[in-house]
Amino acid sequence: MQKKEYQPLTIPRLTWHNETLTDTFGELVVEPLDPGFGITFGNALRRVLYGGIEGSAVTAVIIQGVNNEFSTLPGVVEDAMQIALNIKEIVVRNTTGKPGKMRLVVTGESVAKVSDIKADDHLELINKEHVVAHVAAGGVLDIEFFVESGRGYQPAQWPVGQGLQPDNRIYLDAMFSPVRNVTYEVEKTRVGRNIDYDKLKLSIVTDGTETPVDILHYAVSVMRTQLEHFLAAPEIPFNDISAHRAEDTKKAERNGDLLDAGLKGLSTDLLLKPIDALEFSVRAHNCLINAGIKRIIDLVNLSEDDVLKIKNFGSKSFEEVKEGMKSFGLSFGMNIKEATLKKS
Repeated sequence: MQKKEYQPLTIPRLTWHNETLTDTFGELVVEPLDPGFGITFGNALRRVLYGGIEGSAVTAVIIQGVNNEFSTLPGVVEDAMQIALNIKEIVVRNTTGKPGKMRLVVTGESVAKVSDIKADDHLELINKEHVVAHVAAGGVLDIEFFVESGRGYQPAQWPVGQGLQPDNRIYLDAMFSPVRNVTYEVEKTRVGRNIDYDKLKLSIVTDGTETPVDILHYAVSVMRTQLEHFLAAPEIPFNDISAHRAEDTKKAERNGDLLDAGLKGLSTDLLLKPIDALEFSVRAHNCLINAGIKRIIDLVNLSEDDVLKIKNFGSKSFEEVKEGMKSFGLSFGMNIKEATLKKS
């Protein structure tokens, strides 16, 4: 039985904008994608990035002197509810993913910040300047934090039927995800002469515990692992099938660029040569050189009006240069980008 031949898929290029890439922000451009794939991938990645990325957060605390989140603390400006809200904004990097503990003890008039917290060795605090509470003279703030790992959002895990805990523990809602914001947009892009392909732009904002690059890697790993279970037979090797298509696509892009620039059939090497190669008269040659026109590409990118404005460049020289260029298939006003030549 003859083996079935599959149509190839477009293999995209992934490019991070290095100029804006930081530990908390990254913008990825993916192109070209087959028509319709931009919104498919953009929406799927966005959903997984929001709900499927693992992180760590404070899930419970013991605040000495209170047994519920509605209490007040002598000598502390904030009540237990406000302190709990501030604690929820503490950003924790967990190097092992295992549960851990942290401790904050502040005595006397001061501003209790995240930097005052002592954490287990595998826990690292990111937003050190974040304020937990304000302590007045004579006040004491003593908090024990319990850190766990998870995905997405988790409501406070209060034991059923127990309003007050024997150890006065207060359970907190937790947002484990290190992703703060994800946006994407899809534009059309060109492959050769075809302008119907997709370009996906994905922007990721994190809390600083993970970089956008690492988080995207995690998200794609989650998607691929889950999708493998949908395969009912050996995977179709589209990467191998599409490899040949990718090379054809590159050739098509180069040919399309050359055609759009009016270079089809021209020697691109010629365009980067000095104007000496066109063998103009001494007068015309010197006028162009004095005007800073040293290469053929510089000459063909000039408009006719620009050439006529060159000092001491009369109509006779103009006609001579115009005819000399024509014999090589060149003309004024070609507007050729040097980057286009380097692709060819």
